[in-house]
Amino acid sequence: MKALLIGEYRQGKLLDTTYELKAFADRLGADSVMLLVGSDADLPKYEGRLYLADAGKYGEYNPDLHKQLVLQAVEKENPDCIVFVHSSYGWDLAPRVAVALKAGQVSEIVALNDGAYEVNACNAKLRRTVTPKGGLAPSGACPLAVLTIQAGAFSPSGEPQGAPQLERLELSGTASAIEFVGYEAAEQKGVDLSKAEIIVSAGRGVGKKDNVPVIAALASALGGELGASRPVVDAGWVDHSHQVGTTGQTVSPKLYVACGISGAIQHLAGMKKADFIVAINKDKDAPIGEIADVLVVADVMQFVPAFTAKCAR
Repeated sequence: MKALLIGEYRQGKLLDTTYELKAFADRLGADSVMLLVGSDADLPKYEGRLYLADAGKYGEYNPDLHKQLVLQAVEKENPDCIVFVHSSYGWDLAPRVAVALKAGQVSEIVALNDGAYEVNACNAKLRRTVTPKGGLAPSGACPLAVLTIQAGAFSPSGEPQGAPQLERLELSGTASAIEFVGYEAAEQKGVDLSKAEIIVSAGRGVGKKDNVPVIAALASALGGELGASRPVVDAGWVDHSHQVGTTGQTVSPKLYVACGISGAIQHLAGMKKADFIVAINKDKDAPIGEIADVLVVADVMQFVPAFTAKCAR
């Protein structure tokens, strides 16, 4: 099986999520090649063939031109699957490629299950296992598929290493009805958690909206900010400006305290770069325990008030 991995390059830099594509291919048991519309100045550490197109010529993002570059790489390599990160780049370009190839698409993969793909359902409260439909891949073993993977779901096991075998891609023309103008930062509303050194986040395990002030009190006692998981925000317990995760803010504080948060992949992807993580959860097998430096197995609403009282002294 062969996977064509589509790397990402933004504002002159290779994105670290590019390495998660290789981790996904490894877990899939697939050989891989990579395509990057980027620059010689910042190439991935990757032992394999890398098709490089010049971002200065084709834009850091232009769906017309980038689709043509992907299809050119597909023609050269005949992969069984084309893999993007489920980012603004991936979720826009992947369906264009899928339509052009008449291939099935599976979006936001969070895990593998015996060769099939697990994706979230019902606001990540459930998962379902799916397989794509469509024309057969070149190997004839499975349907040709265009895939996007959830950022943070397939983290590399170690530091990326190696030097790519470089092959350049060129298009015969650069005419496009779309012009890449640049990036515009979203207007910041409410608290900016990206600059906070200490964050204490409330999860669904706090029980109800009336209990959120207990978590906020701990944040205040530690001199930090209140954060929240998506289910808490969706329930209307906390404003969206406090949400941590791929659909909220990505944070890297010195200390992150997760209160009643089980550890959905989207949340972990937004906070796993914290220097030190404390998780408080009555479930000792909660996924967040796998990345926590300290896991406190306790009822959140019993432990947090006692902890706050100690911190306030």
